[in-house]
Amino acid sequence: MKVVLSIKPEFAEKIFDGTKKFEFRRAIFKNAVKTVVVYASSPTQKVIGEFDIESIISDDLDTLWQQTREYAGINEDYFYSYFGDKKKGFAIKIKCTRRYKKPLCLRSDFNLHPPQSFLYYDA
Repeated sequence: MKVVLSIKPEFAEKIFDGTKKFEFRRAIFKNAVKTVVVYASSPTQKVIGEFDIESIISDDLDTLWQQTREYAGINEDYFYSYFGDKKKGFAIKIKCTRRYKKPLCLRSDFNLHPPQSFLYYDA
C-alpha cells in the first residue's frame, strides 16, 4: 500500500537531494504503508516522486528532535512550531527515493485530489 503526502516544495526538494531524511507528521497512517508518493504542494502542485519507508519513529518531541535533527531538513524552531501543543510526534525515516523524470498531475494521473495530510493509494 502507498500513501500520498502533501509536502511543501522546499521540503520535497530536500528529500530528493538527500538533505532531509525524515518527514515529520502530527498524525500517522493506521494501515501498513511501504511507499510514500510525494505531492509537492502549492505553488508546484505536482507529484514529483516517491520514497520507501525505512521505519516510523514515534516519540515525545524532545527525544524525536534529538534522534532526527542531523537530517531533519528543518531547524529546531520550525520543528517545535510545526508540532504546536502536541506532546508526541512521528518521523518517517526515508529509505530510498525515486524522483520522476517528469512530474505528474495528481488529478489526471492518479485521479486524486490534493490531501490535507495524506491519502491512501492502492497502485
